[in-house]
Amino acid sequence: MNRLRNLTINKNKAQRKALFLLFAFEFLALSLALIYNIKNITNTDFITYLAILVATLISSFMINKVIKSDGILLMIVNMLFSIGVSVIYRLDPSLGKRQLQYYLVGLVMFFITYFILKSYSSWHKLSKFYVGISVVLFILTLVFGSYLGGAKNWIYLGPVSIQPSEFIKVPLAFFIASFYTHYNEFCKRPFGKYYMNLVIFIFIGFLFLQKDLGTALIFFGTMILSQFVYDRDRKLILINLLAMILGSIIAYFLFSHVRIRVATWKDPWSDIDATGYQITQALFAMASGGLFGSGIGLGRPDFIPVAESDFIFSAICEEMGIFMGIAVVLLFMILVYRAIKISLIQKDKFYSILAFCIGILFALQTFIILGGVLKLIPLTGVTLPFISQGGSSMIAGFILLGCLQYSGEEIKYGDELDEEKN
Repeated sequence: MNRLRNLTINKNKAQRKALFLLFAFEFLALSLALIYNIKNITNTDFITYLAILVATLISSFMINKVIKSDGILLMIVNMLFSIGVSVIYRLDPSLGKRQLQYYLVGLVMFFITYFILKSYSSWHKLSKFYVGISVVLFILTLVFGSYLGGAKNWIYLGPVSIQPSEFIKVPLAFFIASFYTHYNEFCKRPFGKYYMNLVIFIFIGFLFLQKDLGTALIFFGTMILSQFVYDRDRKLILINLLAMILGSIIAYFLFSHVRIRVATWKDPWSDIDATGYQITQALFAMASGGLFGSGIGLGRPDFIPVAESDFIFSAICEEMGIFMGIAVVLLFMILVYRAIKISLIQKDKFYSILAFCIGILFALQTFIILGGVLKLIPLTGVTLPFISQGGSSMIAGFILLGCLQYSGEEIKYGDELDEEKN
């Protein structure tokens, strides 16, 4: 019993230290962002500043009071949000205030998602529901969507814009978890083991029609990695890899914006004033920041087109330094590691697979955008989770985080019981 008590005390101390570090970083980063805008500061700016501090700290305290499992996941995301919003606020205070609104809505959705999952115990039986709601969102996008950045993936409802493909990641993760939870039952049906493949290929077909190839790559990668872990048919994995390569080749010849992005990736310097301008400015910005950065307000990330969204990592590296860029990567690695750990420890098969899929979704999205910004792979139009400016990505990310938080619900107490028994 004493070991159990000591374990709980140590965990509480660790969480208090994490909260202190979170507060210290937010205070420093947001203060620098405000100091840069000192001439234009209004009372609303100070209210926004205080709201960010209070919201992140209260949410971090609440997670330990309201939810049984630990709050490390939310602390990691709060830190990522703090890094992003300080840079966004420096670039454009109006966008920074809007990002705070998205964050507050995301926090509410995080807790709502957690309690919705807790209120129902048969989520693993609703595979048809997950497929149906995804198809409906795809059809709505095709009918009412608008083109932006070469892809038809936005729906405008007056002043509000929604990107449905971000929200489809939620039923995608649930569908894969449901399929592999009942894998033996599906295999008994004619062609049942190909059911998940067929459904996700339909999803990818919709994304091809929308020309949203970044999200299609995330869906493809999530399917293949989940098959690698949970599927018995290794030939199917090879077939899907070949299909992904073939699809990439077809997309290259079908879509002109894909050919431009590939050409820019190969040699952005040949057309530095036009198609290569964005990526070259991003590379210049990261190089000029050095290890410790130029300081918030002392760099020129405004030279990078869409610096607050697709290229926010470059803005972070320029003004906060390569060390902060490495810190961002490490925070994402810890987030994905925690998701995989939940998957390995969780005894409930459905929530174990769900945690794995959510971790893979975060990992793939982060890799694809950072790889594009660093010119490791051709650039695709996806956001950096919890950091880039944007409401759909922020809210969908918090919904996935709420699902991940609930997936780890029993782990904390299971570990402590094991300690007590020993």
